[in-house]
Amino acid sequence: MTPDAWPYLDIHQSRTHRPTPYERRLAATLEEIFTHDGHQLADIVGGLNTRQVHAPDGAPWTEDTFRAEMHRLGA
Repeated sequence: MTPDAWPYLDIHQSRTHRPTPYERRLAATLEEIFTHDGHQLADIVGGLNTRQVHAPDGAPWTEDTFRAEMHRLGA
């Protein structure tokens, strides 16, 4: 099937802009956490904080701030 045939998968179909450096770093770190630490919310928040990838306001992540950021990013 050619890419212009329906249905097709566009992996970036929900993007409204190019990822920012923050978004790229967050995505790469999440991938690392999923690979090495786990998939539970506590694993993710702990992994982000351990790796010092802070929430958008510069504070350590909490489960609530992570949920809010994923909602904001449309994830």
